[in-house]
Amino acid sequence: MMKPNHKILSSLALGIVIVSLGFSAIFIRWADAPGPVTSFYRLGFAAVILTPFALVRIQRNRIQLPWQGLVFPLISGLFSALDFATYSVAVNLTTAGTATLLGNASPLWVAFFALVVFREKLTGRFWLGLGLTLAGAMLVVGIDTLLHPVYGMGDMLALLSSVFYAGYYLSTQRGRQRLDPLTYVWLTTSVAALGLLVINLVFGNPLTGYSTQTWLVFLAAALFSQICGYMALTYVLGHLPASVVSPTLLGQPVMTTLLAIPFLHEIPALWQVFGGLLVLAGVFLVHQAHHQASEGGG
Repeated sequence: MMKPNHKILSSLALGIVIVSLGFSAIFIRWADAPGPVTSFYRLGFAAVILTPFALVRIQRNRIQLPWQGLVFPLISGLFSALDFATYSVAVNLTTAGTATLLGNASPLWVAFFALVVFREKLTGRFWLGLGLTLAGAMLVVGIDTLLHPVYGMGDMLALLSSVFYAGYYLSTQRGRQRLDPLTYVWLTTSVAALGLLVINLVFGNPLTGYSTQTWLVFLAAALFSQICGYMALTYVLGHLPASVVSPTLLGQPVMTTLLAIPFLHEIPALWQVFGGLLVLAGVFLVHQAHHQASEGGG
């Protein structure tokens, strides 16, 4: 059973994750640069900022980094690079809310792997909650998408990013059993930044020549969305299973949709608002299912 203080901290951390990651699409739109370039500098700046703190922690606590402990950060970083690359392109090809929503379809893949690979016991209440979150997610996408299921390139890339996002969740859940949040985030962020550097070089995206405003957006994305968001997310994944955290973070597209109203002037339709409420209801059921399993020792 999780300790009360861990429950409170995990809940607060989840709130920080939803708000900080909800700004991800906003930063990509604000930056006058290709999406993968924005993602590269977001991760690159974050890695540089975290490096002295991580090295001091490793030296002070004499943390050992054997190869066995580096496998999962490496895998998580590669998944993260692929997720950022596909998602950042998708944001510029469709609406911020739709890209974020489809990019957060990861609970479907997480639940599947948790059930088949990790043999986690998922109750009927969990599946009901997952069903509500996915139903609400489809409504937020829009009735037009439901009536015309031929997704555009942006929608397909966003869906593909959700597969990579699920891989990040699952590998981080395992990797956090060996490393503390700071060390883990520093390692995965560094690996992901290197991966995005390679992706940008392969596709010939320019890495220089941007305005001061765009460089400030890069820095803001690094400080807020990456460092604050992923430190909180990594902390949570050290105390809650990925099959619970992932559906909860479907609140992220709801947050992005709300933020897009004043910042991007994208107004959601009535059915999208209703879909957001379904997402919240599903999140509640998922947490209830986890709490019930914890109380019962399962």
